[in-house]
Amino acid sequence: MQKVDYDLCVVGGGINGAGIARDAAGRGLSVALIEARDLASATSSASTKLIHGGLRYLEYFEFQLVRHSLKEREILLGLAPHIIWPLKFVLPHDKAQRPFWMLRLGLFLYDHIGGRKTIDGSRAIDFAAHQYGDYLQDKYIKGFEYSDCWVQDSRLVVLNAMDAARRGADVFTRTACVNMEPQDGHWTLRLRDTDRGAERSINAKMVVNAAGPWVSGVLEESALDAPDVPQIRLVKGSHIIVKKMFEGDHAYILQQPDKRIVFAIPYEGDYTLIGTTEEDYQGAPAEAKISPAEIEYLCAAFNRSFDEQITEDNILWSYSGVRPLFDDGEDAATSTTRDYVLHEHKEYDAPLLSVFGGKLTTYRVLAEQVLDKLVGREGRWSAGAALPGGDIDGGDFEQFLLQQSQRYAFLPAALSRRYARAYGTAMDVFLNGAHDLSDLGQHIGDDVYEAEIQYLVRYEFARKLDDILWRRSKLGLHVSEETTRALNVLLPQIVQQASQ
Repeated sequence: MQKVDYDLCVVGGGINGAGIARDAAGRGLSVALIEARDLASATSSASTKLIHGGLRYLEYFEFQLVRHSLKEREILLGLAPHIIWPLKFVLPHDKAQRPFWMLRLGLFLYDHIGGRKTIDGSRAIDFAAHQYGDYLQDKYIKGFEYSDCWVQDSRLVVLNAMDAARRGADVFTRTACVNMEPQDGHWTLRLRDTDRGAERSINAKMVVNAAGPWVSGVLEESALDAPDVPQIRLVKGSHIIVKKMFEGDHAYILQQPDKRIVFAIPYEGDYTLIGTTEEDYQGAPAEAKISPAEIEYLCAAFNRSFDEQITEDNILWSYSGVRPLFDDGEDAATSTTRDYVLHEHKEYDAPLLSVFGGKLTTYRVLAEQVLDKLVGREGRWSAGAALPGGDIDGGDFEQFLLQQSQRYAFLPAALSRRYARAYGTAMDVFLNGAHDLSDLGQHIGDDVYEAEIQYLVRYEFARKLDDILWRRSKLGLHVSEETTRALNVLLPQIVQQASQ
């Protein structure tokens, strides 16, 4: 019998794959996490960046999904209070849409079916007497306020992969799984370095296919698809970024004539994020881009509610992602379930499990259920263990920020807050021992220092410019072209040093 290198190989470095690898490593399994690109390089970095129950899913009677999501919202907030925090949403009542009583009933259910503990409940709002109405058109007289959570989505993926690595997992980025072959009691996986083209093979007792939009493709390439295997429905969601359109830390949830909802959310301090769309998608998932129709839709969605209007000319940046939804046969993409299906390929001697569907909010419980199926329920642990940087005393981020600002008084206030939000207690890894900005190495520009980049390469699997500017952070929105060029020159040197 061939040597088995790992107990479990997880294919796919999005939120589900990273979460599964973390849970498995924490249960004592030897784990390999395989990602063809960068962590969170597809769907998991192209979300609306919410940890939420899915208020609108109540209309489709997805009560179990909403309940599970709301419970997870509380758990995840406790695991990573630096990258996840409560966000208030303002829901204007549109007389042409859902009746007022329906919204009140839906929010009552939302407040109570998920065991809410720390998140504020909903309340009715009179816009004439509240600043929430300052930016809305006069047709809106009343509405509601409720709360969900904001998340730095791609960082959530990275932190799960980091924790998996800390617990012994091997994380291979830019490594494609090009074939999986069942052997006598295990799997042989052929891997290709997507930068250099070199190939090698590893053996694993079990495999989880968590490749997101590529989940079916991974099976097809290895001739492992079968009639009983579920299908996915690829649905594209696009977002636009414009200048800050309203003051305040709250977001708006806007009802649309097609019964969908669109969010307008404060973003990165200086901007407003507007999204998302939902349309069926047939192309290559990695090449998804916003269409003219989607731009028109999102601008119109915003303009129906706000005094200040936007056009395509106001868009500073956009991003699109493809959601791999479990295909439940619904005609409309909007009504396709957001729940997931875990399919066990029982025709093989060694376990193979494929993940169809899922969402950011439920990734941890999905991972837990995957491991329960593979090795049993004993050893569950992930609900009570903070993610890297999340061990903040009492989960009080503002108190933590105050303490860190005093400890590293030489940092500009904005930089101190950025470090605290991105890295939590892990900011000490690259700041410990520093007494002045000069201790942080080369100033690349725009308050980006070499010490942070070294940390991202050494601990967070960053290798290329976009890894840092758009997934480990959103510095790409803030830094100058000069800073970008300087970082592009320095980064290969840091990567080479880290690999020696």
